[in-house]
Amino acid sequence: MKNTIAVLAVSSLLAFSACKKRETTAVADKTETSQPEKFTVDSVKVSDSSKIADSLTVSFTSKLLVFPALKDKRLLDSIYFQNKGIKDFSKQGLQSYLESDKNKYFKSVKNDSKDWISDSYAQDWYTNSHMNLVSNDNDYMHIEYIWSSYEGGAHDNYGFSERVFDLKNNKKLELKDITSMPKARLESILMKNINTIHSGASDNGDDVKNSDMLLVEVIPATDNFYFDQKNLYFHYSPYEITAFAAGDIVIPVSWEELKGTLNTQFKERMKIK
Repeated sequence: MKNTIAVLAVSSLLAFSACKKRETTAVADKTETSQPEKFTVDSVKVSDSSKIADSLTVSFTSKLLVFPALKDKRLLDSIYFQNKGIKDFSKQGLQSYLESDKNKYFKSVKNDSKDWISDSYAQDWYTNSHMNLVSNDNDYMHIEYIWSSYEGGAHDNYGFSERVFDLKNNKKLELKDITSMPKARLESILMKNINTIHSGASDNGDDVKNSDMLLVEVIPATDNFYFDQKNLYFHYSPYEITAFAAGDIVIPVSWEELKGTLNTQFKERMKIK
C-alpha cells in the first residue's frame, strides 16, 4: 500500500512538473512572439564603370537603404518609388536589383550612342543615386533621395527628393496630414520666405538673392518637404523654381506661420506648442 502511494505521489509530481514546463514554455513563446522586430537600417551599394567605346566611359553608382523590420509592401513600394519592379526587399534582393539596374544602364547607353560614338571626342558620363536616412523621430522617418548625372552637354544635372514616412500608419506623409492651410495662402508664405536660407549663389563675389533668380511667378507647395521641431521645409531642385546657378533652394515655413491649421494628431506627436 505504501509503495502504491509513493508511486502515485511521484507520478503526480512528474505530471505537475511537466505541466508547469509546458506553461512556462508557452509563456516564453508568447512573449517572444509579441516582441516587435527592432528597427534597424542597413544599406547596399553598387559602383562600377564600363568603357563603351574609345571615346566614351560611363560610370554607375547607386546606394539603397535596407529596412529589415519593415514588412508592409505598400510602404516599401513608396520608400523605393524611384526603383520600379523590386520584388525582394531583403538586403540580397536589393543588391541583385542594383546589379541588374547597372547592367541595364550600361546596355542602354551603348545602344543609344552607337550611331554617333565613333565620331565623338572623349567623354566620361555617369549616373549617381543615393538614399540617405536623415532622421527617424516620433516614428516619422525622413529619407533624402539624391541623384546626379552627366550625359553630354554644358554641365551635369542633379536633384533632390524629400520623403517623410509615417511608420505608425505605414504610409508616406502627405501635406494634408500636417496642415489644412489653403494652397494659395501657403504659396504666398513660400514667396515671402524665399530669401530666408541663402543658396550660396554669387556674382563677382557679391551674394545673389534667391528671389533674383526666380523662374516662376508662384512657388508651388509641393510634396517635396520635410520638417524638424521649428519649421516645415520645402526643397526645390535646380531649374524647378530658379536658374541652375542658384542651385537647390530650401524654403522654411515656421510652425507659428501655420498656427491654427496644424493637424491635431501631428501636432501632438511632434510636441509642437
